[in-house]
Amino acid sequence: MAGEPENDAGRRVCVGEIAGAHGVRGLVRLRSFTEDPAAVVAYGTLTDEEGRRRFVVRLQSPGKDGWLARIDGVTDRTAAEALRGTRLYVERAALPATDEDEFYHADLLGLRAERVGGRELGTVIAVHDFGGGTMLELRLADGRTAAVPFTRAAVPVVDVPNGRVVVDAPAALLEPARPPAGAGEGGGDDDRPEPGRTESER
Repeated sequence: MAGEPENDAGRRVCVGEIAGAHGVRGLVRLRSFTEDPAAVVAYGTLTDEEGRRRFVVRLQSPGKDGWLARIDGVTDRTAAEALRGTRLYVERAALPATDEDEFYHADLLGLRAERVGGRELGTVIAVHDFGGGTMLELRLADGRTAAVPFTRAAVPVVDVPNGRVVVDAPAALLEPARPPAGAGEGGGDDDRPEPGRTESER
């Protein structure tokens, strides 16, 4: 059920992505999604999203937008290029514990979102950082989506063990827009805007 807490067993967290080949000897360009970019290889063997393919990755040197890396068994450009776009995962249980008010994105996805007082809003479906601070994207109960700042003011409670977050964001971000007072039927197209568009800022 969406929002229910999960056991860490079998869960995987994306820590990097193979961006393409480099040279002719099998090196790949690797984008790291870890806070310390070099930590992408700190957790041992990585897998693909399904956990079927396993990759032993050895960093070679920093490159543009990531690292140059060697993958065991990949010895030429053709094999390296075939891995372009492959996302690399690690078992959630292998990741170190977080400090208070720090959360892995994977732990937030699927949490039930509630209003203060317990009214259910929906589910956390994504975590974004566009440079202006972390945002939680919610799938609301009526099917719309909304984004709220991941701050202590807007999300005062993050209760991962019980599978929930409490959201105290302005109603304008979460409620359907209403037509202006006095607007009649057939008064033109409905141009109502859509609702509002890790260490948290909590």
